[in-house]
Amino acid sequence: MQQPATRFIDPASLARLTSLELLARAVVEGFLAGLHRSPYKGFSVDFMEYRPYVPGDDLRRMDWKVFARTDRYFVKEYEGETNTRLQLIVDTSRSMSYTSHTITKLEYSCYIAASIAFLAGRQRDATGLTLFDTQVHTYVPPKASRAHLNMLLSTLETAVPQAATNMERSLHSVAEQHRRRGFVVLISDLLTDADRIERALRIFRFARHNVLVLQVLDPQEVVFDFKDVVEFLDLESGRKMLVDAKSARTMYQTEFHRFQQRIRKICGLLQADYALLHTDAPLDQALFQYLSARARRKT
Repeated sequence: MQQPATRFIDPASLARLTSLELLARAVVEGFLAGLHRSPYKGFSVDFMEYRPYVPGDDLRRMDWKVFARTDRYFVKEYEGETNTRLQLIVDTSRSMSYTSHTITKLEYSCYIAASIAFLAGRQRDATGLTLFDTQVHTYVPPKASRAHLNMLLSTLETAVPQAATNMERSLHSVAEQHRRRGFVVLISDLLTDADRIERALRIFRFARHNVLVLQVLDPQEVVFDFKDVVEFLDLESGRKMLVDAKSARTMYQTEFHRFQQRIRKICGLLQADYALLHTDAPLDQALFQYLSARARRKT
């Protein structure tokens, strides 16, 4: 499925907004407006059909034009109303605090999570949130209400990098609490041992969850376009190293490419959807990946 043209949803510009709620609303509304003007169909936000009104339905979904013509009450049904249980899992380890420009990987990840949660709220999906590093330090089970969405956004606003990464232990803990089959979105830089990533994702595969892995990296972590001699600091161990960037570039890019191939292979074998997102990329790319995965999995 081809992606519609991205809009104005630039993370650096959106970072100037005063709250994650305003940011998420701007991202989602801009994205949906772009979809409505595009020729691409089949997303879970598309209108499907009318059905007769039953007591308890939201009156805001009533089509009054149809009532004027037929003298009968009808409400609109949307593809997104599937009662999906969505769990957003965000890596808050110290490596997520890195940035080479204005937005850290953790900030960008929180923008993504907030935007997906806001979109899921519009689709009436129950949404939960997990924040982890060496262990799960925040777990919010899925619910579908405006108050719950506000609480999720407030939790994301206060997320800070705290410790190193233990993805396998953390995701095992999430799986123990998230037993009912649903949709899991993991947002992380994945900068840990690939075997541990595989074991972590396999936990959700055994539980029959549908999984989308969004790998968030700073552009410099991809291209390694540093100049001269650079001092690198390992944000999780505190170790420092002087490196001649020019001589190290080829080796770094070779190892990075090998690691990315392994990640893609792992996701493919475990039937998990995967996308790489750079922290300077428009945020609607994440929403597109989420809706594409939902359309493929038909959760």
